[in-house]
Amino acid sequence: MTSPASPAPARTDSIPPTVVGLSFVSLWNDVASEMVYPLLPNFIVRTLGGGAAMLGVLDGAAELTGAAVKWVSGRLADRPGLRGPLILGGYATAVLVRPLSAIASAAGQVVGFRVIDRIGKGLRTAPRDAMIAEVTPLYMRGRAFGFHRALDHLGALVGSLLAWALLAHGVGVRQVIGWSVVPGILALLTLTLVLRSTRRVAPNPVAHADSSPPVQPPTFWPAVLALSLLALARLPEALLLLRVQDLGVAAATIPLLWGGLHVVRSAGSYPGGWLSDHLGPRAIVAAGGLLFASVAMLLSRSLGATGAALVFLMLGGVAGLSEPAERALVAKLSPRRMGSGFGAFNAITGLAALPAAGLFGLAYQYLGGSKALIASGILTIVAVGWWLLVIGKEKTES
Repeated sequence: MTSPASPAPARTDSIPPTVVGLSFVSLWNDVASEMVYPLLPNFIVRTLGGGAAMLGVLDGAAELTGAAVKWVSGRLADRPGLRGPLILGGYATAVLVRPLSAIASAAGQVVGFRVIDRIGKGLRTAPRDAMIAEVTPLYMRGRAFGFHRALDHLGALVGSLLAWALLAHGVGVRQVIGWSVVPGILALLTLTLVLRSTRRVAPNPVAHADSSPPVQPPTFWPAVLALSLLALARLPEALLLLRVQDLGVAAATIPLLWGGLHVVRSAGSYPGGWLSDHLGPRAIVAAGGLLFASVAMLLSRSLGATGAALVFLMLGGVAGLSEPAERALVAKLSPRRMGSGFGAFNAITGLAALPAAGLFGLAYQYLGGSKALIASGILTIVAVGWWLLVIGKEKTES
């Protein structure tokens, strides 16, 4: 007489509690971040006497530092016991350093604080994404990452509106930056509760055995390089904002348009993750690339202010489609060492965006916005074609 087979674990569509908690951490942290970041250009140039070159140094140094740290922290995140401390240290660094810009007396000090802020982001990103993937069943990772990205973008919207409201009521720029410590502390308190209530998710011990295979399987690097090509082909958002102003959108309405973009991103992230779970990340990443190409091509035309604003808001759908699908794919292609996988993905795609910003900036300045947008659209279509060619369907979809 044989014993009855054990029932298969029930499938559930509920977002794991750890993912929900980490999503609210990101929400609070982005409220704090977006209270500060949009104010820095004006603060550096008009209050501290810096120039446009200093703004370039600010973004360049911050992103380069963040990319390098992401690579290292991803590898550290695969070591037992380090994932939680890296996440906590990364958020704590940003929360404690970000408000210090309020007491800066020179533009160089703001650059230094911003670089340290990006070190914090570099420390936390890969281990956090790896933890989200570890606690989520494979069949719903797209939705889990979509939920996280939705709350992240919602926090950015709230932070931007909060900064605008404070400034509108006569609060000074330095004071607004200083008040960003409040949502930052809420992020740290939430994270502490999440880490206490979540059992440590240890990396697969097989991955640390002497006989372990290379850091990632052969399918991983073609995927990351193809995603980097997509990042390289995209016109930076700063230039897209400049373009909509060239097409007639008033400068005073740009903050509201930026907030609207985050509304679309937040609303589209969970559906984008759902589509990734059901159609596969390969198809959804391609759809996000084609949507960006469409936005670029449309903005290259002589649209009126209303048309330009509506097309710009379509850009939010690109993040809604691409971000959850990319992360679900990275987790699937690096099952043994997810921390290293997310570290490499974030570092390389981040580095690819830097030359894109410089090259498209030169093209915009010397060839005109329309030609720069057309070039970006064509290059994105080529990158999508390469993506579909390199990333086989059977390798990415479950």
